[in-house]
Amino acid sequence: MRPRVKLDFNTLLLLILPPLLWAGNAVVGRLMVGQIPPLALSFDRWFLALLVALLFTGPGLWRQRALLQQHWKPLARMGFLGVACYNSLQYVALHTTTPLNVSLITSAAPVFILLTGAVFYREPIGPASWWGAALSVAGVVVVVTKGQIDHLLRLHLATGDLIMLLAVFLWGFYTWELRRRPLGLTPFASLTVQMAWGSLFIAPFAAFEHWGLGESTHWGTPVVLAIGYAALLASLLAYVCWGTAVARTGAQIPAYFGNLAPVFAAVLSYLFLHEGIALYHLIGAALIFAGIHVALRARPRAVPAV
Repeated sequence: MRPRVKLDFNTLLLLILPPLLWAGNAVVGRLMVGQIPPLALSFDRWFLALLVALLFTGPGLWRQRALLQQHWKPLARMGFLGVACYNSLQYVALHTTTPLNVSLITSAAPVFILLTGAVFYREPIGPASWWGAALSVAGVVVVVTKGQIDHLLRLHLATGDLIMLLAVFLWGFYTWELRRRPLGLTPFASLTVQMAWGSLFIAPFAAFEHWGLGESTHWGTPVVLAIGYAALLASLLAYVCWGTAVARTGAQIPAYFGNLAPVFAAVLSYLFLHEGIALYHLIGAALIFAGIHVALRARPRAVPAV
């Protein structure tokens, strides 16, 4: 029998912070529609985060340049999947679909992570993991439909919905790839290299968006603050926490905590937009936490930190 992963306070904090910060990033992304093009927002976010990260990791990465050259392929894959693809596609999707659809599709992330783990990484998935995913997804559905499940019948797949499905599918691969982080690199150093690769992947598309499609940024305080939040909090802090949590617990458990993002979005809306918290928010949160509890009882194998 595989040992159960024990979640201490520090590990719980690492698991809870990313969905909280990403919930804020989703709000920022919606607010910036019409202010800054999606790929420009994605590039500016990651390039600024890269510059800040290099202040701390640059000297160490230079000393480890032989190791980085040896492991450039997995680092490039993680940079493509987790940095270049996911949020770029999310920002693009928000231009052609509704926040409800984006939230609902994102709620399928645990299922995608389980499927990619089982099919592509030969990771054994127990029944408790599937039950945990089902409960967690049910909780998100309750939140995004405001407790009126008949809203699902009126959903239709727009271009943005398909883009978001692709983003979540690729995020599943990114989460599992984190388990293969090269030995000898801290989470922050690994993220720095991923951001460098991701910025390189995004740059030509952002350039085409500006010079080929004629999209431009309306610079001002809101845009600057949005880029700053996305770069420093939703990128640097959230991704370091996520990578460290995956290294401690494996790729399955963080997937369930990721479903806390809609609950956090409801709380942020209450605090900053003065939107009320209804009974369906509490029911959804209870289902999500129940899913996490069931998943933890699956006794997943812990992944040694590297």
